[in-house]
Amino acid sequence: MEVKVNGPGNGDCSSRLVDGPTNPMVTPLLTDLYQFTMAYAYWKAGKQNERAVFDLYFRKSPFGGEYTVFAGLEECIRLIANFKFTEEEISFIKKSLPSSCEDAFYKYLREIDCSDVEVYAISEGSVVFPKVPLVRVEGPVAVVQLLETPFVNLINYASLVATNAARHRFVAGKSKLLLEFGLRRAQGPDGGISASKYCYLGGFDATSNVAAGRLFGIPLRGTHSHAFVSSYMSPDEIKDKSLRSSDGSRTCEDFLSAAQMWLNKIQWLPSLHGIFGETNQSELAAFTSYALAFPSDFLALVDTYDVIRSGIPNFCAVAMALHDLGYQAKGIRLDSGDLAYLSREARKFFMTIEKEFGVPGFQNINITASNDLNEETLDALNKQGHEVDAFGIGTYLVTCFTQAALGCVFKLVEINNQPRIKLSEDVSKVSIPCKKRTFRLYGKEGYPLVDIMTGENEPPPQVGERILCRHPFNESKRAYVVPQQVEELLKCYWSGKSGKTAECLPALKDIRSRCIKQLENMRRDHMRKLNPTPYKVSVSAKLYDFIHFLWLNEAPVGELQ
Repeated sequence: MEVKVNGPGNGDCSSRLVDGPTNPMVTPLLTDLYQFTMAYAYWKAGKQNERAVFDLYFRKSPFGGEYTVFAGLEECIRLIANFKFTEEEISFIKKSLPSSCEDAFYKYLREIDCSDVEVYAISEGSVVFPKVPLVRVEGPVAVVQLLETPFVNLINYASLVATNAARHRFVAGKSKLLLEFGLRRAQGPDGGISASKYCYLGGFDATSNVAAGRLFGIPLRGTHSHAFVSSYMSPDEIKDKSLRSSDGSRTCEDFLSAAQMWLNKIQWLPSLHGIFGETNQSELAAFTSYALAFPSDFLALVDTYDVIRSGIPNFCAVAMALHDLGYQAKGIRLDSGDLAYLSREARKFFMTIEKEFGVPGFQNINITASNDLNEETLDALNKQGHEVDAFGIGTYLVTCFTQAALGCVFKLVEINNQPRIKLSEDVSKVSIPCKKRTFRLYGKEGYPLVDIMTGENEPPPQVGERILCRHPFNESKRAYVVPQQVEELLKCYWSGKSGKTAECLPALKDIRSRCIKQLENMRRDHMRKLNPTPYKVSVSAKLYDFIHFLWLNEAPVGELQ
């Protein structure tokens, strides 16, 4: 599949053609059976075309944090833009439902699409918070019900892993290169592809996943493994030892000997005396062979045998031989051991080489670290002090090891213009009824202060206006806010046949830029790992009163005997 840009990022994209989902398994059948049983029951009762409004949101931010990155919207739009049952799918549904279901229901399924559906959503890549609708879906109740499971599926993991990536970026800092290396440990091919896409969205710089690079235009990174190094047993295995200089003006006929000569020079440096003796010669052969293959992109994995006594000296010898021919080595990778200590020692070694041999920039050679890294190890490395320039992160990142799911829900909030509420003894599970608008209010320093939900027909908050923001369920939690900027969050991304203007789907790199900008604009205390300050999510005074009126109206009254 080609890398595609879905629209220019502005203007009206209501009538454009939209590609199908990235994953061919995302079809109208990617849903739970009870969506079809409900659709049949709606149809049987003649309710299938009643206009319904559903909110998709989550109840608690993941990883013990206070923010989430919203992702997965584009794939939802791709699904509904191409939502149509095939005859084979209809046949399978018919076999799966009870035989008592009438044939006319399957005729109804053949005819439905999402032309009468409207989707309003927060822009993908935005920082979002619990209870606030990420997506509002309006349309015939039976059709929208069929969209519930795929929408939750497409947004749940995407937002979770994008948030995990953003958290790793926050700990690592802006200056470090973050590489996603998780494909081999991801939950299946789709988990690997999705992880690469949404880790990039969340702030990572590149991936090792070649398929994701092709699909989404994500930069690729990777060199070699320990197997490549240990596959060499002797320098004699290198047959063609010649290497042309970078400008093509001359050829070194025996590059291996040049590297061995440099290793000998390095060994005799007084400033490095006693640090290492004889290095592993098969490792030197492997590094030399790799440099012959990629003289402009030489980056070596230096911990196959011994980092300090073999890997780094061998790397420097090959790097200096490349320098003589006009090439500049890219760097090293550390995949085991005390990464803070080893990175500092490697940097000292590089500084010595630059000083002793007068090679400008050698001390700045890139140091990449991998080896089951996560938020905690990045934080520990920062506290210990390290010289790592790039981190390759895999298992803990893509599997979201510390939290399995985000917990998105899809709740009916209105049908036939009548607000609906879902009650629970657990207040956190009580839904916020009716079709709503959502606004983000900013303070004088430019930071977001609070998200506020209002009824659809309420006047929107105005800059400079004193607004009462209320907790949806706790009457004592309330505050006045005078916003310096007001941003409406929900925008139309699928207008169906309504004729409304729909937003274009931006390119992945633009979504990533939005994510990075939004994260940078958050207050640090909301972002910190330990005891982050909760971000305030509120409702207007009018919506607060209506929620509690409807709650009392719908809750049964007990009777004591």
